[in-house]
Amino acid sequence: MLQTDVVIIGSGIGGLSAAALLARYGFEVIVCESHTIPGGAAHSFQRQGYTFDSGPSLYSGLSRSPSPNPLRQVLDAVGEELPCATYDTWGCCLPEGDFATSVGADQFCEVLARLRGDAAVTEWRQLQTLMAPLKDAAVALPPVALRWDWGSIRTVGVFAPSLLRHALQVAQLTGDFARLRDRVITDPFIRNWLDLLCFLLSGLPASGTSAAEVAFMFADWYRPNVTLDYPLGGSGALVDALVRGLERHGGRLWLNAHVEQVLVNQNRATGVQLRNGKTLQARRAVISNASIWDTLKLLPPDSVPRSFRQQRQATPACDSFLHLHLGIDASGLSDDLPCHFIVVNDWNRGVTAPQNVVLISIPSILDPSLAPPGKHAIHVYTPGNEPYALWQHLDRRSPDYAQQKHARAEVMWQALERVIPDIRQRCELTLIGTPLTHERFLRRHRGSYGPAISAATGLFPTGTTPLEGLLCCGDSTFPGIGLPAVAASGMIAANTLASVDQQLTMLRQVGVMR
Repeated sequence: MLQTDVVIIGSGIGGLSAAALLARYGFEVIVCESHTIPGGAAHSFQRQGYTFDSGPSLYSGLSRSPSPNPLRQVLDAVGEELPCATYDTWGCCLPEGDFATSVGADQFCEVLARLRGDAAVTEWRQLQTLMAPLKDAAVALPPVALRWDWGSIRTVGVFAPSLLRHALQVAQLTGDFARLRDRVITDPFIRNWLDLLCFLLSGLPASGTSAAEVAFMFADWYRPNVTLDYPLGGSGALVDALVRGLERHGGRLWLNAHVEQVLVNQNRATGVQLRNGKTLQARRAVISNASIWDTLKLLPPDSVPRSFRQQRQATPACDSFLHLHLGIDASGLSDDLPCHFIVVNDWNRGVTAPQNVVLISIPSILDPSLAPPGKHAIHVYTPGNEPYALWQHLDRRSPDYAQQKHARAEVMWQALERVIPDIRQRCELTLIGTPLTHERFLRRHRGSYGPAISAATGLFPTGTTPLEGLLCCGDSTFPGIGLPAVAASGMIAANTLASVDQQLTMLRQVGVMR
C-alpha cells in the first residue's frame, strides 16, 4: 500500500495548481488523473498535425510578473516560465454589425460613438469612473493570501492597511454587478455588452455575476498598455508548465489513474481507491479537483451529513458546450485576421440562450506551430449554453447522435462564415464535441462547465467539507468559472495545508507582499 502526504483527484488547472504549490512547500504529492493526458477542460490534443485547445482560449495577465492573475502567481511560486504571444484586438459579430474592438480604456469609446452616439460614450465614461475605485478594491486582497483556517488572520492581516483604505468600496463589491451597472447605464447596447462580458466571466448575465469578478476584469482589461495573452503551444503548454513545476519539486502525476472512492476511516479522509484496485493512502489530506457533484459520488454514503450532501447536490449548474475543431487551408486569408471573435445572434434572446453566443478562436494566427504550414487550427464553441437534456438519451454510436451533432453544429458553421465566408470549402479536418463528449472525457457531471451560482442569491461554497482531511478545489469552490478562479482555488487549498510562515514567504516571492 503506497503512502503520500496529499492525494489530489484530477489534474485540471485547480488540481495542478494545488499540487505544484504543495510540492514547492515540501509536501509529498501524487495527482491521480483518470484521463491519458493532464489538464482537464484546459488540455490540448493533436490530430493530423494540428494542435487544438479543448477549452479556454482567452487569457490575460500571464505574460507579466508580478501579476494579479492567480495562475501567473502559481507559476511564479513554482519557478516556471510560460512564453506567450500578446495581442489586444478581437473581432465582434453582433446584431449591430461586425467590428474589431480592443482591451484598454479608450478604443471601445470609438466603437460606441460610431454605433450609439455621444450619449452612449458619456454613459461608458461614467461607468469607468464608477469602477475606478472598485478596481483597486478588487485587487486589495489577492486570493493567494487566503486559506481555509484560522491562519488567514495572519495572512489576510498583512493586507489590512490596503483593505481599510478601500473599505467602503469593498462593501460595494458584494452582491451582483447589475446593481452597479444600473446606476449609470441605460443604453441598451452597453447593457447587452456588459451582460455578454459577465456571461463569459461567470456563465451568468450581469444580474447574477459577482460585482467583484467584474471589478477584477476592469482592473485587468481596462488599464493603460494592456494586452491579452496566448500561451505559445496552446493551453497544453500551460498545463505542461504546471506539471513541470509539480515534478521539479518532487511531486508525481499518475495518468490512467481513475479514482473510484475516497477512503474514510474514523470520520477522516485517509486516501483513495483506484479503479485498477490500488489503494493510495494520504497522511495529510485528500484534495478533490472534481466538480462538487462528481466529488459527492466518490464519498461513502454516510461519510458526510445528509444536509451537506443535499445542499451541494442542489448546486445549480451551467449548461454544457458544443465544440467544432477544424483544420483548414489558410491560403489567401488576410494577415490582419483577429485571432478571436465573439458572435451574438440576437440580443433579445439573452446571452444565456442556447446557441445564441458563439466563440471563435484561431490561435494559429498567433502561434503558427499549432498547424501545418499554410493551415490554421480553429476552435469554435458555444460557451456553457448547450442543454444537456437534448443529449442525455442518445447513444454516442447511434445514427441519431451523429445526425444531431451535425444539426446542432450548424450554428457554429454559420458564425464562422461571418468571419471566413468560404470556410466549408477550406475545411480539411472536422471534429465535433458535444455535452456527452464533455461528460465522458472530462468526467464532468452532465457535461457542465461549472456551478451557476447567482451572486444575487447565494455564496459560492468554500473548499472545506465536513469530512476531516478532505478539501476541494476547482470551479465548484471559488467565484468564476475561468482559469484565474480555479487556480486561486488550488492555491487556497495548498495554503491551508502549509504553515503560515511558508505562505508568507511565498507571498513575497510572487510579488504581492513586500
